[in-house]
Amino acid sequence: MTRPGISSSADRAGNSDALENLARVGLIALGIVHLLVAWLALQLAWGGGGGTADQSGAMATLASKPFGKGLLWVLAVGLIALALWQLAEVLRWTPRLRGSGDAKKKATGKIVKSVAKAVVYVFLAVTAIRFATGGGQSSGQQQQSAVAGVFSWPAGRFLVGVAALVVIGVGVYHVRKGVTKHFMKEIDTAQATAGQRQVIERLGLVGYPAKGVALALVGGLIGWAAITFDPAKASGLDGAMRTLLDAPFGKALLTVVALGIAAFGVFCLFRARYPERT
Repeated sequence: MTRPGISSSADRAGNSDALENLARVGLIALGIVHLLVAWLALQLAWGGGGGTADQSGAMATLASKPFGKGLLWVLAVGLIALALWQLAEVLRWTPRLRGSGDAKKKATGKIVKSVAKAVVYVFLAVTAIRFATGGGQSSGQQQQSAVAGVFSWPAGRFLVGVAALVVIGVGVYHVRKGVTKHFMKEIDTAQATAGQRQVIERLGLVGYPAKGVALALVGGLIGWAAITFDPAKASGLDGAMRTLLDAPFGKALLTVVALGIAAFGVFCLFRARYPERT
């Protein structure tokens, strides 16, 4: 038996115009971050810059610009709103865990994905705040420190290996999501023109697999850190980009992935224009 009070409150929260408008800012923030990461990756591929090609590099780039720190605060607020939006989704689906069979399985999947997204958005918001206050740190360094800390736990090496498999799985999920066009369920294109829908679809077809490849590489580096028992191997997205660059035809491969991440960034901007209501 579900509790309609909780479900209806969550529905009202998810459909709040104020929260939706803040979430639009968050989606724009995601788009900007991905576009900056893509630009840094292109610079890395073609030898035009020394910044780290990851989220922290994107935040550092913003922080160095006029009014950049103020913009980082705006992005942080929007990202927190996105996290709250996902938590409203968790509350909406939680009463359905009392069901059984496919209904319970669907609710569990929705909750797990929403919690994971909320954690990512909070992490990005905290990163933005740290760079806005002058205390930003490389994402790769943070990941290496985290892995080193987990190695000190009982079965820490095993846990790092599990984390690697999870990240690789998320990467595969993104690739599958792009190939199957499942991403179209996350954007409300009812008000979009036929031409805009076509552009959105093509952006997702390119963007999601590219992001999935990048995430799978990050997971592979975490896995290599677990195998070698060396936290320095878990060098994050920037390390994944540099690993790709060192591969045969690396410059071309990194360029393709960078352009795909840029496509994902533009897709996020379209999501801000046509957000899905939870």
